[in-house]
Amino acid sequence: MSEPRRRAQAFVELRAEDPEALSAMATASAHLAAGRALVALRRVRVFELSGALPGRADLAARLHGSTQFYNPARERCVVRAGETDAAPFGPDETLVLVLERSGERRPAAERWWRHETGERIEVREAVAWAMRFAPGEDALALGADLAVTRDRAHGLLSNPQFQDARVCAGPTPPLDWLSRRGARAAKRPGRSA
Repeated sequence: MSEPRRRAQAFVELRAEDPEALSAMATASAHLAAGRALVALRRVRVFELSGALPGRADLAARLHGSTQFYNPARERCVVRAGETDAAPFGPDETLVLVLERSGERRPAAERWWRHETGERIEVREAVAWAMRFAPGEDALALGADLAVTRDRAHGLLSNPQFQDARVCAGPTPPLDWLSRRGARAAKRPGRSA
């Protein structure tokens, strides 16, 4: 039934305008120096599945049939089952992945999958912020400045008290993006990148 596959990703985004992304965009543009060069900001939930998984089409159908991952009436989902599959990010987007420290695993989704398929998998979830900056700007530096809240003038997208942030250039993050520890972590006060 399942062919062995190490990892897959599901990228979930609202079909309508995202109030959280609109609010973050407005706040960054109005109050943060790094946000003044921000042209666009999107929020995408990212699921990383690892274990014995079916092919991409079957995996997409299973995810579509479960409320554990997304609501097809309100959200769209892009499934990426291999390194060569496209992710829903553009080449001009800088990505900030925000993970809840020790809270990215989704045991309810893992139990649902086991109940439905008989297979054990790991499911992790995080939020990716996709940012586009004005041409000629240092997008990675500006993305890093917006990634972690340090004070009222710097950072917005993650709280260093309970979240970690990783900054990378789009459009194709690694398939182990969520489970990879410390890969290109954004600077937090008192820590080096």
